[in-house]
Amino acid sequence: MSDEKTDARILDELFKVIKSRYRDSPETSYTAKLFAGGLDGITAKIDEEAAEAIAAALGESGERVSSESADLLYHLLVMWAARGIEAEDVWAELKRREGMSGISEKKGRK
Repeated sequence: MSDEKTDARILDELFKVIKSRYRDSPETSYTAKLFAGGLDGITAKIDEEAAEAIAAALGESGERVSSESADLLYHLLVMWAARGIEAEDVWAELKRREGMSGISEKKGRK
């Protein structure tokens, strides 16, 4: 791992790149290939990556957990872009929940 400090702003930068690949060729861009596969394909990848992140958390190194977590986050961002969800909307939802009990928040859902 690098000694260079990186923070969550990298997600915003990555999301911009992902959105810019929407119309690229699936032959030259993995992200474009995911978009071309539609939501069924994208969500299948999220399912796969979530399982890999869980497996890493249960029995592999911290580096593997980080790597699999990055894969999962990337595929979530692709799903948001495919659905027209802006990252800022997700960040705003997290902000709205700040300081709120998870139990209370779940009870308040419709």
